[in-house]
Amino acid sequence: MVRKQVEVAIIGAGFSGVGMAIRLKQAGINSFVLVEKAEDVGGVWRENTYPGAACDAPSHLYSFSFEPHFNWSRRFAPQSEILAYIRHCAKKYGILPHIRFASSVQSAEFNETTNAWEIHLENGCVYEAKFLLPAVGQLHQPKFPDLSGREQFRGRQFHSAEWNHSCDLTGKNVAVVGTGPSAVQIVPAIVGKARTVHVFQRSPGHVRPKADRPYSEFEHKLFRYVPLLRKIDRALQFCQNELRYRAFNSKRLNEAQQEAFRQELERTVTDPVLRRQLTPDYPVGCKRVLPSNDWYPALLEGNCTLVNTPIQQIVPDGVETADGEVWKSDIIIYATGFRTTEFLSSLTVIGRNGQRLDETWKGGAEAHRGVAVSGFPNMFILYGPNTNLGHSSVIYMIESQARYILKCIRKLRRRRVSRIEVTPRAQERYNAWLRERLDRSVWYLGGCTSWFKNEAGKVVTNWPGFSFEYRNRMRWVRLKEYELD
Repeated sequence: MVRKQVEVAIIGAGFSGVGMAIRLKQAGINSFVLVEKAEDVGGVWRENTYPGAACDAPSHLYSFSFEPHFNWSRRFAPQSEILAYIRHCAKKYGILPHIRFASSVQSAEFNETTNAWEIHLENGCVYEAKFLLPAVGQLHQPKFPDLSGREQFRGRQFHSAEWNHSCDLTGKNVAVVGTGPSAVQIVPAIVGKARTVHVFQRSPGHVRPKADRPYSEFEHKLFRYVPLLRKIDRALQFCQNELRYRAFNSKRLNEAQQEAFRQELERTVTDPVLRRQLTPDYPVGCKRVLPSNDWYPALLEGNCTLVNTPIQQIVPDGVETADGEVWKSDIIIYATGFRTTEFLSSLTVIGRNGQRLDETWKGGAEAHRGVAVSGFPNMFILYGPNTNLGHSSVIYMIESQARYILKCIRKLRRRRVSRIEVTPRAQERYNAWLRERLDRSVWYLGGCTSWFKNEAGKVVTNWPGFSFEYRNRMRWVRLKEYELD
């Protein structure tokens, strides 16, 4: 068994992990390791390579504030460019030598004698780290629908996050299960290639026009030689996105947005039956809003059918719906999202007194300010519970967390103490405040089923406020909220 000592161990090399590692480097902290299960950086942008994969936040906003200069081809970058950006950042800031690729974490346990975390890898290596920073995010475990008969299907089937690029869709009958963010990108990309596309919908989403277009060479030169313009563009996009949050907690504004969505749907879809099938029966924001210019046109293609009848089961030659009809399929694509509410469930994390994180979070994940959990000293989570956004770029939230975590590490260094742990009282008070706000939110009151809530109906993913509110709360570390030892 190989044992290595570092000050900080980061788990995951996506946006969160790479961003945190860069902040450590910039602060002069070089004793850290970044453990990554795959053989490349990128996280969700490495894994999701399906046709049409792209960001639904503007490129200039979906990037680090300290590394804004990237040659984005469009206002909304495709997956390949976002992955290239993360690789660029990891290389430019000297993070690659710190990464242990192809290294899956088996368990992480806090040693109360040494006040350090012991991170056991599946390859037998053990890292001893003063600080444990899980950065695996919310979108890394594909979620398959609970459908019987999947094992008897004779064709090819896979999840959108595990796209099978050896599978040629040309001239095939393709079934797409789901109408969420990934399906809205996949269907327009494949409808011109497949013989037929049957889209199975549980409930429709609110689709708004996507202000996407290529950047011209002139714009690239302006951004390159007049950096202030890029900052202005980023600031304008930030403000525009922040304003969207108001509709999530204002009935009047929400109704106005619903009317705007209805008018866009009427303008695009003239068939009254299809239009009725595509009209949500819940408020805007209850599910994630879907920006797209080609979703409705794709559904109007002659070889594309929207199926509203619930799926009964998967049969050997296709998908059987509750009315007994069998939709013959050569390929089934499950565009059914991720297990977003099961935070860190892929890891065995053990804190003080043998306390397991999965047991602690059995009723729903909670953390102080989204980063610290009582009973788990020296552990800070990136993109943890209630830090997702329904209206803007999560990179802004990740940077807020990275700054806060770095301040915690610095305070321990200055005070020459070896342990920091949020108090139960501070965590309870913070989450009581969260619950009070979340219980008035569209995510809780909207009446829809979404990936924002766990099975008990508790909203565990989203932040109930403007993103700048969260940043303001993360500007200072209040030591009275923590126990130092």
